[in-house]
Amino acid sequence: MDLKAKKVFLMDMDGTFYLGNTIIPGSLDFIDRLQKNGKSFYFLTNNSSRDANFYALKLNNMGLKTIHKSQIITSGEICAWYLQSLKPNGKVYLLGTKELERDLLKVGLVSVQNDPDFIVLGFDKTLTYHKLERACYFIRQGIPFFATHPDINCPTEDGPIPDTGSMIKMIEESTGISPKIFGKPYPEVIEYVSYRTKTTQNEIVMIGDRLYTDIAMGKKSGITTILVLTGETQKDDIKDSPWQPDYVFPSLSDIDFN
Repeated sequence: MDLKAKKVFLMDMDGTFYLGNTIIPGSLDFIDRLQKNGKSFYFLTNNSSRDANFYALKLNNMGLKTIHKSQIITSGEICAWYLQSLKPNGKVYLLGTKELERDLLKVGLVSVQNDPDFIVLGFDKTLTYHKLERACYFIRQGIPFFATHPDINCPTEDGPIPDTGSMIKMIEESTGISPKIFGKPYPEVIEYVSYRTKTTQNEIVMIGDRLYTDIAMGKKSGITTILVLTGETQKDDIKDSPWQPDYVFPSLSDIDFN
């Protein structure tokens, strides 16, 4: 596999490009090398409670001054694209933040309280019992159920807090119905990237620090994968994983595509 021939490089953020609020040494240099070699790059996040503007500002404050919001791809954006392809201007009953609602509205979907075409669950920090009750009612009536990503917990400075995956479990227990889920490690991420970038799967590379999300998604989608050891995964974890990366590097700064 020749990295030099690849056109689009996708990156996880936390654990790959930065840790918490600290940029990982060599990350900015890696972006500079990508740009000098004419490569496109995008950052992926499963967090649907924030939009691209939030992450672009965060990266800018870390020193990546060339970043544009169009280079951030969220699970909410992927979900919106998929639903719009199913039913243009479809009506959505949303359990999610205002940022996620904006992602849905941006593609022409409509947020409603009654008679929805879809139920969408995101990382909803505004979740109420009323919203849960209504969502479960609609799901039992046969309205298709979607979730932006599968993460059980979201890491914070005070420890993990319940994420969309935990909310999925609650609704599943009540209704007996499971949603179609987007975000890493599901292949719709790469389908959307191919659509957005007008590239084929053999032109795309996924870089991340987690075997069961970043690398799993890449392998399921048939794209080249790079594991970096700056985050969750340690070298000893690789041999026992069902998801074997194509390349392993200590960090972004060690990736050579010349």
